[in-house]
Amino acid sequence: MADPPRADSPRADSGASGGAQALSSTSDAALLAKMGYKQELRRQYSTLQIFAIAFSIMGLVPSIASTIAFSLPAGPAGMIWGWFTASILIFTVGLAMADMASAMPTAGGLYWWTHYFAGQKWKNPLSFLVGYSNTLGLIGGICSVDYTLSLLILACISIARDGTWSASNGTIYGLYAGLILIHAACTILSSRIMPRIQTICIFINVALIIATVVALPVGKVTRGGSLNSGRYVFAHVDNLSNWPSGWNFVLAFMSPIWAIGFFDSCVHMSEEAVDAAKAVPRGILFSAGSACVLGFLVLSVIAAVMDPVVANTAGTVFGQPMAQIYYDALGKHGALGFMAVLILIQFLIGLSLIVAASRQVFAFARDHALPFYPLLRHITPLYHTPAPINAILFLAGTCIIFGLLVLINSVAANALFSLFVASNYVAWGTPILCRLVWNGRFKPGLFYTGDRVSKYIAGVAVTWLGFGLVLSMFPTVKSPGADEMNYTVVINGFVWIACMAYYVVYARKVFNGPRSTLTQGEAVDTTRKNEEDDGGTDSRPGTGEAKVE
Repeated sequence: MADPPRADSPRADSGASGGAQALSSTSDAALLAKMGYKQELRRQYSTLQIFAIAFSIMGLVPSIASTIAFSLPAGPAGMIWGWFTASILIFTVGLAMADMASAMPTAGGLYWWTHYFAGQKWKNPLSFLVGYSNTLGLIGGICSVDYTLSLLILACISIARDGTWSASNGTIYGLYAGLILIHAACTILSSRIMPRIQTICIFINVALIIATVVALPVGKVTRGGSLNSGRYVFAHVDNLSNWPSGWNFVLAFMSPIWAIGFFDSCVHMSEEAVDAAKAVPRGILFSAGSACVLGFLVLSVIAAVMDPVVANTAGTVFGQPMAQIYYDALGKHGALGFMAVLILIQFLIGLSLIVAASRQVFAFARDHALPFYPLLRHITPLYHTPAPINAILFLAGTCIIFGLLVLINSVAANALFSLFVASNYVAWGTPILCRLVWNGRFKPGLFYTGDRVSKYIAGVAVTWLGFGLVLSMFPTVKSPGADEMNYTVVINGFVWIACMAYYVVYARKVFNGPRSTLTQGEAVDTTRKNEEDDGGTDSRPGTGEAKVE
């Protein structure tokens, strides 16, 4: 096996056609080859479908429903303006990520970029930490999505029984574990048609957004209620915690932080994207940008129809504030109808997320970073479509284990949300910071925000990610007891320490950063094979042989 490409080596910076700048002008397979990898997955995702997988995973209305409990304590103004403020800052992260994704699109992009930019002394340990943080963050995302899905399903039962029944922790966990297994099976069996499923997800999500912003106010008025005033919607501040009101407003950022937190899935689908240097950055920016605008619209409508006594919604007997909002505006049957659609979309979110997460596991195992890497990096031909089935099964098993937190209490279960945030914010921020520190190594791709602007954007993004990391570890109340503690710092701290201990003891002997999977002359065959799979000759400019030294 050839040595891995190094950020400071001729192959990384000059290569056959001028390094990273040349990477952006070659065909997809040759671009991947210049990064040291052969094409193993089928390129079948268009730009629209790459956007769709991130937009689907965000699942705007279900994500708002999942996380509204974080922002409700600040009242409608905190809920709406907290979303607006945080979503703009999150968009700067998308911009910084899009710059790198266009120049260097690969499934393991975050840890690959870290290795590329970091100084020689820091390459391997930082890349290893980022890879594990990203993998852990995606696992936390899957856990939190299916945990929320369980709550949505059980909330429907509670609504049907007029709030006289509530699920035990054991019931919630049993349903959660079953949903994880169903998601894994569906992901494996639908691998060939997954791009079409993602396209359908766009229409379903948009339809739900439109239905929500129209049906909620119409239903509220039709049932004899009245809409809250504009002053209430945009200026009423509440404080249902014992934190000062200013910090309570900041804690409302956790809702958009979690909801607009999956655009890195576009990066993990890079090796299946057609025209990846354009498709991946566009997918990142369109998904993050649309979530910012549409989320503001949806939350404004929710604030207009919700009970003006915020505590009534926050303390709902249904166990899910969004269920109470639908119930108040639409009644029992209307709420059940909308909740059924939320459940469908939440299921599709989990399906899309496990697809993206499995590509990260595959890529990280390909570089010998995970235990049992020969198994986890294995690609299985299924219905003529190569799929990382072992990685999918690994994710399912790990998520079932992590989900045992549900058996403790709801506060421990909510650590699954913060687990995603803390781990991914470390994974997103590290390569952006490395690029700022060692900026001379960056060569732009087809998408680029410009030399000067990109540095400012990266600086804002890193600052925001550092702040968000700290924020994710705060409890929702001041001076919390055992039942109110935020266990994110404990869970993430344990995993970060454990992964670096594993690196020091063993992994540093086998993990040397990205490892080339190419042999002499293989780039030519890979490019031709990809063109045949796409049904003809690649007509894009710059298609040609990649030089592999």
